[in-house]
Amino acid sequence: MSEAASAPLAEPRNTKDRKSEPPGPPEAWWAREDLCYKAGRLCLGDADLDALADKVGTPAYVLRPPRVLHNARRLKAALAGAGVDHRLYYAIKANRTPQLLSYLAAQREVGADICSPGELHHALACGFREEDISFTATSLAPADFEALAKFDRLNINLDSLSALESFGQLCPGREIGIRINPDRGIGYAGNDMLQYSGVEVTKFGIYIDRLPEALEIAAKQGLTIKRVHFHAGSGYLDRELSQLSDVLAASRDFLAQLPDAVEVNIGGGLGVPHTPDDRPLDLEKWAKTVADAFAGSGLKIAVEPGDFLVKDAGVLLTRVTYEERRREVAFLGLDAGFNLAMEPAFYGLPCEPVPAVPRDAKTTRYTVVGNVNEALDKWAVDHAMPEPRPGDVVALINAGGYAAAMRSDHCMRGEAKEVLLLD
Repeated sequence: MSEAASAPLAEPRNTKDRKSEPPGPPEAWWAREDLCYKAGRLCLGDADLDALADKVGTPAYVLRPPRVLHNARRLKAALAGAGVDHRLYYAIKANRTPQLLSYLAAQREVGADICSPGELHHALACGFREEDISFTATSLAPADFEALAKFDRLNINLDSLSALESFGQLCPGREIGIRINPDRGIGYAGNDMLQYSGVEVTKFGIYIDRLPEALEIAAKQGLTIKRVHFHAGSGYLDRELSQLSDVLAASRDFLAQLPDAVEVNIGGGLGVPHTPDDRPLDLEKWAKTVADAFAGSGLKIAVEPGDFLVKDAGVLLTRVTYEERRREVAFLGLDAGFNLAMEPAFYGLPCEPVPAVPRDAKTTRYTVVGNVNEALDKWAVDHAMPEPRPGDVVALINAGGYAAAMRSDHCMRGEAKEVLLLD
């Protein structure tokens, strides 16, 4: 989340009488134990979101760090179960709120994946140890290299021949990683905008035809390549696991030429469901795909998830501003625009609108829009919801990642509260 003013932590609520309640109606595809309706009111953890909106106002980002930690532990358990020697880094660009980062740093269960010197200093300020930070970035300036050169315990991955040359001149003799481009892509539902390689020639990483040059530069500068890093895309689920297998197989062609490598960083990209048609990523199947790709290699596998850890741990609370039919379309306005969560407009990754307190079972199909003066400011189209009234609270789910971290002040609509829930 942004580092703008944060609201106090919400008070714990009594859950003694809620233990036996079901996690929500079967039609609520997104419902789970800590995000569900309880006595007809939407709750995240122990927080009643309608009551919380009354206290802090809207729009408001609400994030539950224990869910983030839970997701990390599920991922680690799957890798361990598949026999994979692994290391987990949290991609802080997904949500960099200081309170979340300090919470995770204190647990010492995940490191931090960063992509700029600014993020490096931010991660250190929030409690991550230098040796627990992985840096991978592109188009680095001389000032960036000078800043990075000061950190001799940083796990740095260089993504171009020029970066190898520049860093080697400043830090001869260092152990490094290189970012490669496997020329294979993967992304949610085949979305080209979410693929970092494979669709077209991209700016990310060293292609295999330039690997011999990279090795020459590294040798000349006295750099030892101990890690291979790649990130092929974002948001993938079970249906894309065959693509992941292709990406991992392509990486082995690079590893065959890198005898000093001891670790493969496969990036992030693990997705979460965004629609009723999506199914959660089968972590055992995913871990087996990774294990099979590197079986017998003796390599440690690093993973850098962002979305998978944090996205479903947060919501964006909004209020209904109006309901009005225009021709055949029923519009429902909210007091939050796409500048507060850009992925629905930019990448087609929905933040589904969910009423905090549904009024009745009757539903209407709405085009749900925000308050920014742009035509693409739409949260959902033809979306079935119980009919709300102006002032009702609507939660936009899956707003924990790449929402607050990417927000802008477009149309001067960037102000939003922030709340962390530690129970």
